[in-house]
Amino acid sequence: MGNPDRLLDAPALRDWAHTAVSDLITHIDEINRLNVFPVADSDTGANMLFTMRSALAEANAGIGADGGPGCVARTASALSVGALNGARGNSGVILSQILRGIADVTATAAAESGGELAHLDAALLGAALQRGVELVIASMGGEEVPGTIVSVLRAAAQAVEGCADDGLAAAVTAAGDAAVVALEKTPEQLEVLADAGAVDAGGRGLLVLLDALRSTVTAPPPVRTVYEPSPRAQPADRPAPQFEVMYALSGCDARTADRLRQRLEELGESVAIATDSAASSSSYSVHVHTDDAGAAVEAGLAAGQPSRIVISVLSSGAVGLPVGSWTRERAVVAVVDGDGAAALFAGEGAHVLRLDRRGSDQATTVSAHQLMRAVVDTGAAQVMVLPNGYVAAEELVAGCTAAIGWGIDVVPIPTGSMVQGLAALAVHETDRQAVDDGYTMARAAGSARCGSVRVATESALTWAGRCQPGDGLGIAGDEVLIVADDVTRAAIGLLDLLLASGGDLVTVLVGAGLDAAAGAAVTDVLQEHVHDHHPGTELVTYRTGHRGDALLIGVE
Repeated sequence: MGNPDRLLDAPALRDWAHTAVSDLITHIDEINRLNVFPVADSDTGANMLFTMRSALAEANAGIGADGGPGCVARTASALSVGALNGARGNSGVILSQILRGIADVTATAAAESGGELAHLDAALLGAALQRGVELVIASMGGEEVPGTIVSVLRAAAQAVEGCADDGLAAAVTAAGDAAVVALEKTPEQLEVLADAGAVDAGGRGLLVLLDALRSTVTAPPPVRTVYEPSPRAQPADRPAPQFEVMYALSGCDARTADRLRQRLEELGESVAIATDSAASSSSYSVHVHTDDAGAAVEAGLAAGQPSRIVISVLSSGAVGLPVGSWTRERAVVAVVDGDGAAALFAGEGAHVLRLDRRGSDQATTVSAHQLMRAVVDTGAAQVMVLPNGYVAAEELVAGCTAAIGWGIDVVPIPTGSMVQGLAALAVHETDRQAVDDGYTMARAAGSARCGSVRVATESALTWAGRCQPGDGLGIAGDEVLIVADDVTRAAIGLLDLLLASGGDLVTVLVGAGLDAAAGAAVTDVLQEHVHDHHPGTELVTYRTGHRGDALLIGVE
């Protein structure tokens, strides 16, 4: 997706956040394994991922109806607000302040330019990263600990500022290169990292974000070293707090926030109190590691009105997700092709994962990584997956298994076509137990007889006889059962076969191969045919715009 001439405007900023989420998923295990400071609870990668995902969701929610570019300052503000509201752990609070740095600098630049800012240049990006350094240090009480993410962020900011005259692409490249150098120096600066033989986990996560930015505005970065703790070295033993406490705090002024910080530092460590540029000065995100979770919450009650209180048990090294990472909701992920299909499934409440065709009309499948990313992005504890024939079996198993490893209850439903996916989605009920819901959806999909109609591209011998280029082919069960002169006649023949044992509802999905006029003509003929030859059967049609098959037909 790189483009050397791409500006860092609002769409590019959202694309960067999207890529960052995807890349954090790829590197989450590596980052978690490096997490030995301030507490070896192996959750830095997970916390940065959830925080960035919350930022992306807020930015996407603010996209205008026309999908236009908009003001980059508004997008930056949305990322900042989303990150702070969804911040998880110490690393999440830090990430929210880095995004706030971008929001602060772009807001100032927008005000100076009359209220709108089209894009960030290298100078603004350097100022934004430097502002992030200041905000991160302030959120941690004003003291910088060398060898942490702050050291890596400072190096990146200085690199951008040092080559701002060379343009954005050069500046972003320099930021990543400087971050690598700073990251590899972190064990020299922080004893606990040296003892563990590890680089700083937060700094590694920041490098992922900088590399995602490079991919967005110029070109993919070089392959980075996979950092691992030394297998023989161990972090120095030190007592670790039992709980991580986080909450949002409103009705609190700056002076009271300072007193709250002092109280929390008496109760524990890793104290972070932060706000965002768009929120009022009376709203904060509060984080602390402590043995006395109740006292930490009581301190918040004395300072203002706490909400969204999350208390997690620090795991002392076991890899896994923080407590409370998933909602109790159940979601459906549907893999689809075509604008109309995306709108249709989304309108029925599904989270849509679209095929990435990128100029090819050939059938493609999604990867295990794409599927896992879509499952994670739902934020739900239980996810039903409708592959709809677009996910290879090995990719489906791998993607679902990876998501299950994250603590998500994933139930793949055997849908071989989007028409079967619609049948399964129609009986989906979140009030049922997941196993009951999955069984009911699978039964609905299995009882939906389905086939497709496509246009022959070459002469071939089929089970139904020889076909010629341009003939219509009616296909069911991976076999050609109908050969006709055109798509309409093939559709009629296939429809009659599918309805041979009866049926109450016929669903026809019209693909991109038929333009609006041709699609309407075909569906009009099918409507009349069903009316005349299959009384009592209802036929519904949707223009999904999928590629490959001219028509997808399902019978329930």
